[in-house]
Amino acid sequence: MKPQLLKVSNNPVHSFSVRRDEVPYINNRWHYHAEVELIYFKKGNGTQFIGDSIKRFSSGDVLLVGAHLPHYWRFDDVYFKEDKKTSADVLVVHFNENFWGNQFLALPENKILKTILEKAQRGVQVNEKSKRHIGDLIESILLAEGTKKIINLMEALAAIENSSNLTQLSSMGFKHDFEDTENDRINTIYNYSLANFKRKIQMEEMAGVANISPNSFCRYFKSRTRKTYTQFISEIRVGHACKLLIEDNMNVKQICYESGFHNFASFHKHFKVITGKSPLSYQKIYLNKI
Repeated sequence: MKPQLLKVSNNPVHSFSVRRDEVPYINNRWHYHAEVELIYFKKGNGTQFIGDSIKRFSSGDVLLVGAHLPHYWRFDDVYFKEDKKTSADVLVVHFNENFWGNQFLALPENKILKTILEKAQRGVQVNEKSKRHIGDLIESILLAEGTKKIINLMEALAAIENSSNLTQLSSMGFKHDFEDTENDRINTIYNYSLANFKRKIQMEEMAGVANISPNSFCRYFKSRTRKTYTQFISEIRVGHACKLLIEDNMNVKQICYESGFHNFASFHKHFKVITGKSPLSYQKIYLNKI
């Protein structure tokens, strides 16, 4: 499952890249790059894959993804409809860790920047309290010129490190194989799973999608992702259930079946294992925050 190497555009006028995306299909595939990625979903919802972590992302989220860490932002289907009324607004910053010079991060005053970039090697998600402020700082990078552009980036990174209860996403043991020649297989597996998770998916079916035998598929998937395909699909289903709980338009039993679980006991068990909370507790905590 090799992620695709993405070449980030270089601009001779600027030392790093910052842009605003208003379409949901920019780099909509499993990929990595040599640059660190700082991303702010001002408007946008979907499923995020960072290393071996699978979670929902939603409007307001801020994430920092380290160099060479594979990732994939899969926006919800509603963003791809021809008559869509839902639009995306995403700010993305790409920078090399040493674009400010090889010795810069070694300065004692920059320990905070060095620390957050080390944490970013596993992917970092900002907590609820800090993300609006940091999102504003990221937007200010886009609008700034000259030295202020670099200062605003440093302020955003420092604010992330100063946030309480940051979530590191990918496991410490996650590794990806850059020698694998089957560049598109991870996209095929992910996209097929996202399109079909609401029904029961047979292992033989997935083996056919991946074009390998069922026994080989199980070994292959676990060796690359450090989890079984059953765990993987459960995380996608729980992520979808979280979305439906937040929207609060269905009761919990309806959400169970709408998310691809076939009995309530299994739904409750997997939801608690993955989120640490029961479905109702998760919903209550979120709605109380709102």
